[in-house]
Amino acid sequence: MKLIKKVPIKLVVTEESKEKIRQNFNNHKLRLEQECQQLQFEIRKLKNKSVNVRSDMETRFNQEIKNRQEKMKLLDFKIEQLDELKMGSEIVEKEVEALVEVEVGSDWHHVMKEQAIVIKDDKVIRIDE
Repeated sequence: MKLIKKVPIKLVVTEESKEKIRQNFNNHKLRLEQECQQLQFEIRKLKNKSVNVRSDMETRFNQEIKNRQEKMKLLDFKIEQLDELKMGSEIVEKEVEALVEVEVGSDWHHVMKEQAIVIKDDKVIRIDE
């Protein structure tokens, strides 16, 4: 029988990996800023609509803008935390699912033991089992 098990992918922090993560955060932040600008444009377009429709839509758009601004604040915090990471430390980047073979007589603790794949500069350097 096969089971699906989650395996964390850990990233060894290097100058190159820090820069890639920072670029991803900045790109995401830029997309959020563009979405906010688009929503503000949509609010301006509502000026020609009736008062009831305009009020409801403006409230929704403002809430969406607020949500995106909160996400941008979180990204700023993550960038600050990224700057504090020490070279060589390991961070969990994501999780993947792995198939695990289980048979009658298998050692359950070994099957369910925490595993991890460690990556440094886009190369697998270690598989922890």
